[in-house]
Amino acid sequence: MATLPNPLPTLAADPGGRALGLRLPAGAFVDTTAEGPWHEPLLWCARERARPGDWRELEPARRKGLLPVVLDVGGGHGGPDRWELAPADMSYPGDHDAGEVLAEYWQEHAADGAPWPGADTAPPAGRDPDTVAADVAEALLDAGGPLKDPRLALVPARRSADIPAAIGWTGAVHHEGDAARLGAVLRDWEDRFGIRVTALGFDHLLVSVAAPPVTLADAEAVAAEHVAFCPDTIRHGRQPSLRAYAEQQVLGGRTWHFWWD
Repeated sequence: MATLPNPLPTLAADPGGRALGLRLPAGAFVDTTAEGPWHEPLLWCARERARPGDWRELEPARRKGLLPVVLDVGGGHGGPDRWELAPADMSYPGDHDAGEVLAEYWQEHAADGAPWPGADTAPPAGRDPDTVAADVAEALLDAGGPLKDPRLALVPARRSADIPAAIGWTGAVHHEGDAARLGAVLRDWEDRFGIRVTALGFDHLLVSVAAPPVTLADAEAVAAEHVAFCPDTIRHGRQPSLRAYAEQQVLGGRTWHFWWD
């Protein structure tokens, strides 16, 4: 996968991040993959549970080519060093067409004979995506948030949508073994809806949404994209139909949460 120069090795001799203008808590570099150690760190991850306010402390890292993300190391899966990361198996998100990827997923996993409805059009401009991501992260890091054990991490990546592929994330391996293809869709959602990859777990992914659909018709169109992207969204979800999912999870929603069985 094509990447920018990795700033993480600079932190190896400067754990607090002062050389990069950061004030980092105690953390560790992760280079563990399913095939053995990677040739450079894939990410930095804090050792202690993240608290409200920690995300914004990492915001200056964006200017150095490091993007913040919350990692959920709870649920019995441990941290990213135990996630069977596979960066060698990843292509580059920019090499894939999001519409073609979604149409293929739809036919393989979600269609039930129905034709691919096509991608939704872009909604009106929303709030600043990075501000929304910070607000969502604050809620995730609250003691009553949905994540079992959230840790702040920094990933060298060109854009937020590239984070899964940049670390070789395999959480959706039973649906898609190359996270760059998922990343192509995430890039498209960045452009259309202002999403940011805000949290990753062993097998789940959460994005913030700056400009969600504001009509039910648009929400249903986006819901179809969600089902193609992650069939378990409906298959194992609480919503009995695409319309119900669109009403309850997509329409005006500031977060989209995906989980792969």
